[in-house]
Amino acid sequence: MRTKDRQALPQTGERLFLSDGGMETTLIFHEGIELPHFAAIVLVASAAGREALRRYYAPYVAIARRDRRGLVLDTPTWRASADWAAPLGMTPEALDVANAEAVRLLLAIREAEATPATPIVVNGAVGPRGDGYDPAFRMSAAEAEGYHARQVAVLARAGADMIGALTMSYVEEAVGIARAAEAEAVPVAVSFTVETDGRLRTGMTVAAAVEACDAATGGYPAYYMLNCAHPSHFRDALGEGAWRGRIGGIRANASKRSHAELDAAPALDEGDPLELAADYRALQRLLPRLRVLGGCCGTDHRHVAAISGACGSVPA
Repeated sequence: MRTKDRQALPQTGERLFLSDGGMETTLIFHEGIELPHFAAIVLVASAAGREALRRYYAPYVAIARRDRRGLVLDTPTWRASADWAAPLGMTPEALDVANAEAVRLLLAIREAEATPATPIVVNGAVGPRGDGYDPAFRMSAAEAEGYHARQVAVLARAGADMIGALTMSYVEEAVGIARAAEAEAVPVAVSFTVETDGRLRTGMTVAAAVEACDAATGGYPAYYMLNCAHPSHFRDALGEGAWRGRIGGIRANASKRSHAELDAAPALDEGDPLELAADYRALQRLLPRLRVLGGCCGTDHRHVAAISGACGSVPA
């Protein structure tokens, strides 16, 4: 799959793919696992941690196989770029090893579970350098490429099928990750997060963000996504335009709360899986190339199962 050809990724075709849900919120609130700094990467260092990750992925594999969907699984590496090594008590070299081991874990799951009806894509997840909700500082695209290049290279060279730039709150960081992926000749999907007004933290519209990222990268991303916001936050902001055909995935939050409210909440807001599934079905009608359906904070396999059931086919 090392190619610029967007069709190298099966989820850019004409069938639906599922993804997993809110990994960190599931592990913390449902499994009672402590994740320092919200970093699931720490689990790959132990047999018990790797088993917890396999338990997390298992129901998504079962749903995809039951419903004959493809499946995009994220590595537990959203918070595993260089700046997080020291807070997690790891050396940069140990973090590299953990990133590679995370890919190998998912490659083993694919080897055991994928079928012709349920192909599994291993997505090397790359999160923001800082707080995805409110970055303390903004990098230039060149700075972002330099910062993220190491993690992207480790994930790609370990065998990830693609890179997923998740929870991007400003364009320059997304551009930097996309350029780092292009340097490794690995496909990339860029996922922006928005506030309750449907705009990025910077005030930029999703349309402007997609168009700016495409302009700065020569259209390198295979597709774009929205994640870590409820559909009610961005549905009315989708508007019109050819750019909507670049949105290939949605991984929404279960909760309708704002980012600030979620940060302050003492308990997990799981929302309503059936209501969320109906929202996804409505989004299918708005986004002609929407193919990857999954969840983010507060969601788990119940939400993804409901979404898969509601979104029975690709609308004509």
